[in-house]
Amino acid sequence: MEKLIFIDTETTGTGPEAKIIQVAYKTSDGVEVNKFYNPEIPIEIEAMAVHHITEKMVKDKPLFRESTEYLDLKKRFEAGEIFVAHNAKFDIEMLRREGLKVGSFIDTLKVARYLDTQAKIPSYAMQYLRYFLKIEVEANAHDAWGDILVLEKLFYRLIKKIMEKENINKEKALEKMMSISQKPSLIRSIHFGKYKGEKLEEIAKKDPAYLRWLLSEKEKEEEKDEDWIYSLKHYLHLVS
Repeated sequence: MEKLIFIDTETTGTGPEAKIIQVAYKTSDGVEVNKFYNPEIPIEIEAMAVHHITEKMVKDKPLFRESTEYLDLKKRFEAGEIFVAHNAKFDIEMLRREGLKVGSFIDTLKVARYLDTQAKIPSYAMQYLRYFLKIEVEANAHDAWGDILVLEKLFYRLIKKIMEKENINKEKALEKMMSISQKPSLIRSIHFGKYKGEKLEEIAKKDPAYLRWLLSEKEKEEEKDEDWIYSLKHYLHLVS
């Protein structure tokens, strides 16, 4: 099977100026890394409240771009190793800001959503999936290394499901997962607003105006959510 890099980052925030302060990764050839870095900018209080990494903890740490881990990841990406992350676009963007270009990747969030054809899972957040799918692992939530341990087990659970669903081997399953990850994914149900808990297909039939309104709101957002925009257009097209 192709070499894999299970990776997670923690950052100073989520805005356009946010920078990496922690990187954890585990590779299929046995490398394990969990390091902190000095971002040279303040860490947002909202971010600290989630990951509990303070400015004091990273003050004397090296810069990510000057670390051995940076060079290791650069070589691995250039060699074509497959990047595996949950909500991969965030981590890919954070690494891009540091000058690293990710090639092939798998987004376990999109794969989990693809497999949930009956929309039985209320949330695809990794820690929710951890408990919903009863993934047994000793890991702290919202810590990069803890998230890696969950991510790895989630990935192997998903690839097994893909192999069973498509009746294919591991190599083909990897290709399928990468294909799913590169496209917008279909959101099947809504978990907010007046139709909370209902399927978008049913809402489109009885109240398409609501979905048109929601689409217009999503298209106004500065950071556009391609999955929501794709899904709303898909269901509105079915009833047009």
